[in-house]
Amino acid sequence: RQSSAKAPTPVRIWSGPQFIWVKILLILSKKVLYLLMLEKLISSKTRLKLLIRFFLNLAKSSHLRRLASDFNESTNSIRLELNNLSGAGYLIKKKVGNKVKYLANSKHPLFNIIIELVKKHTGVENIISNILDSIYNIKAIYLVGDYAKGVDSGTINIYIKAKIKDKKYINDILEKTEKKIKRKIILLDKIDPFEEKLLIYEAK
Repeated sequence: RQSSAKAPTPVRIWSGPQFIWVKILLILSKKVLYLLMLEKLISSKTRLKLLIRFFLNLAKSSHLRRLASDFNESTNSIRLELNNLSGAGYLIKKKVGNKVKYLANSKHPLFNIIIELVKKHTGVENIISNILDSIYNIKAIYLVGDYAKGVDSGTINIYIKAKIKDKKYINDILEKTEKKIKRKIILLDKIDPFEEKLLIYEAK
């Protein structure tokens, strides 16, 4: 005769609130690790300039002499940081003719995090969120000039593809954003076809 007693229910150690807290701790520890890695990564001003150059405009490749000219720095200091970043896998390089061209490595595990870091550092993230909160039916937002080239010059030219009814209100929003990001923002009425531009937001 079989016993009618029920088998004891197995105890789930990683269930309920305990499991949630473990997940949160794992996520936080991962983010702390990333922050420590990034803090070390941007310890050099030249290295930070290069990260902005390559991770703000992902499609833009460049070579040693062009970078030295744009940043007004010696080729030796640029070469050192290019070697560091490519050696660590943040950049990929390819010889084209007599020049070595560099590009952001989209396969690096920190690729998306560096993009976020660069957008926060330059203020691009704040600009996008503040504009989207203030204007409806935006089709696109562009960076024009220096920041489209990946150069953190301190003056951000933007073009908003939308019907702006109250330009004074938008300028007030941008002035508040300027104080927060510590950079000048200029709202353009049109894009010069000869100026370099970078799409930073597009409506789906």
